[in-house]
Amino acid sequence: MKINLKRHLLGLSLLLLFLPAAIFAQEKSEEILFVGNSFTYFYNMPQMLEAMAKDQGVDLRTSQSTVGGSNLAQHWSKEKGTETRSILENEKFDYVVLQDHSMSTIDAPERFTTYASKLINLVKEKGAEPLLSMTWAYDSNPLMQETISTSYIQLGKETKVKVVPVGSIFMQAQKVRPDLKMYFDDKHPSSDGSYLIALIYYKYFTGKSVLDIPNRLITKDSEGDKLYLCFVLPETGAFLRQLVEDFDMGSFKSAH
Repeated sequence: MKINLKRHLLGLSLLLLFLPAAIFAQEKSEEILFVGNSFTYFYNMPQMLEAMAKDQGVDLRTSQSTVGGSNLAQHWSKEKGTETRSILENEKFDYVVLQDHSMSTIDAPERFTTYASKLINLVKEKGAEPLLSMTWAYDSNPLMQETISTSYIQLGKETKVKVVPVGSIFMQAQKVRPDLKMYFDDKHPSSDGSYLIALIYYKYFTGKSVLDIPNRLITKDSEGDKLYLCFVLPETGAFLRQLVEDFDMGSFKSAH
């Protein structure tokens, strides 16, 4: 009887010893840095993603290094007030999402390839996984998308980096539901557009269903008060969530 009790106490001690580590492993957050410009930060998209994850019991932590109108060459060269390289040198991330200027693949394809590749190599050196965020065409010129998509996919293959197909899904939403206002102006996403982009990233990072994501996303301000990030009409939210749920990201997430 005493022997069994001792074994029981020993087993309990070992369980308590390893339990905190197990809890910590389960609660470990995924740290994501978004590098880009207004295409990324419009309507607080990174915060939308974090709010979606929190609502679903997933711990994603988002940070951003974004400057309006900037391209990846400027992020690399520390121009226009960008601090990306300093952030990468001093902070740790699991993923770094790289979004170039919307016209880079069209007006400056060599610059796009050169500086995206430089940042990809730096991110890898720092122990994070780089991802390429495919941009979308302007409302006035949807023909841009073919060049944009081809360029991002090709660079992903050359650098063995995965591509998040934001532009492909954004343009599909525009094509299927032209009645929706996906653009704020000719190029930036509307609130609904940013909601769609956040859905894409949530699906990409977690692999979980987006169908239960709420139409209203909430966070808290610096005083701890409730802050609404977006209000999406129920019928619009249902469409956008189903669009992302049905999109096959397998070819984009597989090794290039």
